[in-house]
Amino acid sequence: MIYLLFLTLHLFAALIFIGTVFFEVLFLESIRKQLPVKVMLLVEQGIGRRARTLIPWVLLVLFGAGLGMVWLRYLPALASPLASSFGTLLMVKIIVAISVLLHFLAAMFLFKSDRMSARFLHFIHGSLFCHMVVIVLLAKGMFYLTW
Repeated sequence: MIYLLFLTLHLFAALIFIGTVFFEVLFLESIRKQLPVKVMLLVEQGIGRRARTLIPWVLLVLFGAGLGMVWLRYLPALASPLASSFGTLLMVKIIVAISVLLHFLAAMFLFKSDRMSARFLHFIHGSLFCHMVVIVLLAKGMFYLTW
């Protein structure tokens, strides 16, 4: 029963985080070309403030629930990850997820120290977008790919 709770929390947190990244990359970039610079700046500032208050909690739930799932069910697969396709894909997924966390921490540090540039923000959004695609494919592949 506790595993189901962790799984549900993990999925909802993933939906929020992935949805936020996809929105910023797929929608905001095209909207930028259609709105005046001042309006777009206000939109980005509003979304950025909300994301910086919400996303740390979402990531806490996402990683906390993920660790709980690993502890309850997947620790044996990670004990020897190369012994099965599931363990290998799970290990790669965890490595990519750690990279996502490092991206987020770097971005938060740059925001807090007032060193975040538009260029780096664009890079980090694109990189996170690619990471999210890889994580989703790995999450599904863990249960359907075998070798």
